[in-house]
Amino acid sequence: MEVNPLSVILVKSDSKGDRLLFRYPFQIQENKETSNRARKNPYALSVVEESLQSVAVSSSNINKGVLTGLSDEVLSSLFAVKTDLCDKKFELKVNDVRFVSHPTLLQLQNEQSEKDDSGIMLINIVFALSALASHSVVRCYHDLSQRFGIILRHEEKRCSFVSEQTQRMMTAHDECTSNNGSAFQIILEKCTLANNIKKLYEDLSSTGLVNIIVNRWISLTFCLPQKAHQWHLRGQTIEPEDIDRCLLALRPYHSLLLLHPVEHIIDFTSLDSSPSLVKMLTQYSPMKNLQTLAADSDLTLSHVFELTAHLVYWAKATVIFPVCATNRYVIASNAPLHHTSPLIEKFSKAFPGLHLIKAIHEFSVPTSLHSKLDPFSKPTLQSSLVQNIIWMLQHHLLLQLHTYIEYMPTDNGPPSLKDQKKIAKTPSPRTSSVLSASFPDASRTESESGASTISEAQELMKHLNMENASFTSIEDDKQDYQEELLVDFPDEERNEIFKIPATNTPEDLKLFARLCRKGYFEGSHHIEEIMYLENLRRSQLTQLLDKFREILITYDSEDPAIAMFSCTT
Repeated sequence: MEVNPLSVILVKSDSKGDRLLFRYPFQIQENKETSNRARKNPYALSVVEESLQSVAVSSSNINKGVLTGLSDEVLSSLFAVKTDLCDKKFELKVNDVRFVSHPTLLQLQNEQSEKDDSGIMLINIVFALSALASHSVVRCYHDLSQRFGIILRHEEKRCSFVSEQTQRMMTAHDECTSNNGSAFQIILEKCTLANNIKKLYEDLSSTGLVNIIVNRWISLTFCLPQKAHQWHLRGQTIEPEDIDRCLLALRPYHSLLLLHPVEHIIDFTSLDSSPSLVKMLTQYSPMKNLQTLAADSDLTLSHVFELTAHLVYWAKATVIFPVCATNRYVIASNAPLHHTSPLIEKFSKAFPGLHLIKAIHEFSVPTSLHSKLDPFSKPTLQSSLVQNIIWMLQHHLLLQLHTYIEYMPTDNGPPSLKDQKKIAKTPSPRTSSVLSASFPDASRTESESGASTISEAQELMKHLNMENASFTSIEDDKQDYQEELLVDFPDEERNEIFKIPATNTPEDLKLFARLCRKGYFEGSHHIEEIMYLENLRRSQLTQLLDKFREILITYDSEDPAIAMFSCTT
């Protein structure tokens, strides 16, 4: 694959010259095969016609995922760069191979004068990649080369580690008379740095997670996300930009789901890891949201977000919605549930006496966890069912569905924001007529002398039918608050909304108008998100959906914020 390294090369350059000290993997039989090739006859004459008709064959330096065709001398001359190219990114493409590194200058400690140029050594740790590797993969390998160079610079300053290791490698090369690769084998047996490079290559090729101790002193940890996430996402290549984009959508109502036991993650962390991580892991539960986890761990929510992003980036955890009774799950579309799937045996080992196919078949249609829990069953059975679902979520066999809401007032589809009319808040004609009939114009209640005839007004009020006036006022008041709450809705939509009996209740109509104005009914927010953002109970929202079911359409879908962490994308 394009994410795996073809080779790791160590090149040095100092006052004594440049040399390729070590490369891994190396092939001992490489030069033997070239020596058996038939020699060209020096007395043979070349035919012009044959040279003109010969077709140039494109050469390749990749054979079975390993770098070939380039000698140590060629590689040494390529990567022993000048001082101007040090401490910056170095990238070179040769045929179908791309080399990336970060050349580092070291001040040798065993030299008598540190100011002299003889006390300066160039160390270049080069990664050979396929030319088809993406820019993000090349960027990650450059970052790894830079980190390794910084560690070597520190160890050289602390205990002359690089000087000692390079001297051993040079001695091994000088003692080997044949250049058949045996020097690399001797170096691997005697040099700690060579074993670190070997372990580095093996970790990158197998898991993408590097965890080595350089010189038994400094820890070098690195994650290649394009490789690290393939084991649980079944071969999908995840770019760092994808992870960053999904983590930006992380919300406090989301939850953390570890893909490994807590003990494994604690053992994997380095000695200088954050103690807050261990503190959070001790309070971990997939049934807690991140806000609750932060409160239980006595950590800030922003710090919990950072720790969650760290675990997700390192493929140690994924993001889900907290496991609760109202969650609805369905079998993932590409879940490997065939009879030869290794997950069947793995599930049986984790839960003796249970079969994966039998346990998961009930989720062939969207099923809520509440419908599976029997209130009269034993607590151990309920806990076992929850553990089964957590195991299936860890292996991406189940997909959680969320309810999304779409505002559909007419048969023409959802309204367009550009076409919505902004209606001014004006009193209705009925309200104006009632007010004019109940309270006549003040100019008519004045006598010609200018004195107010209060007695005439009182006589007029006696002749009015107060019962009818009271009834008309209630109807008009109801229409007033309806029009006030829906003043910015188009007339066609308001007419359809007024047909719903729930509009007669001010609280229901006010909640509906508020949620609709904030864009929650446009199909981009699920119920759980609306509950969190508006501080609503699930019962309030479900009752509102039931009362306005004529104009609110609901459907189930996956949360796009965490869709990247499943195998369905």
